[in-house]
Amino acid sequence: QVQLVESGGGLVQAGGSLTLSCAASTRTFSSTRMGWFRQAPGKEREFVAAISTSGGSTYYGESMKGRLTISRDNAKNTVYLQMNSLKPEDTAVYYCAAKRSGSSWSQDRVDYWDYWGQGTQVTVSS
Repeated sequence: QVQLVESGGGLVQAGGSLTLSCAASTRTFSSTRMGWFRQAPGKEREFVAAISTSGGSTYYGESMKGRLTISRDNAKNTVYLQMNSLKPEDTAVYYCAAKRSGSSWSQDRVDYWDYWGQGTQVTVSS
């Protein structure tokens, strides 16, 4: 079992930046793939970013590509999502996800991931 706790959400003006954090309670964090999704009211959960166990491979969804950096610190059991040039349409609940490492990637699929955090609200004002 992996417990995920997100933090760092809040209210930011358009054009601003936020860095989200996700702390994972697992002894095997270094062998766990990590990802971020978001869900706006009335919309489906959407893939944002993912990172491999070592951090050597990263994947980004199209909606925020070029404005994001996902990173991880295996010593701290934490994954980060740095978001820049935020827009009002980025307003959503952002969720951290985890998956025990496997041989293939389907990072944009919600059902690919094994564990989810409770989410953190990000609100971007115009």
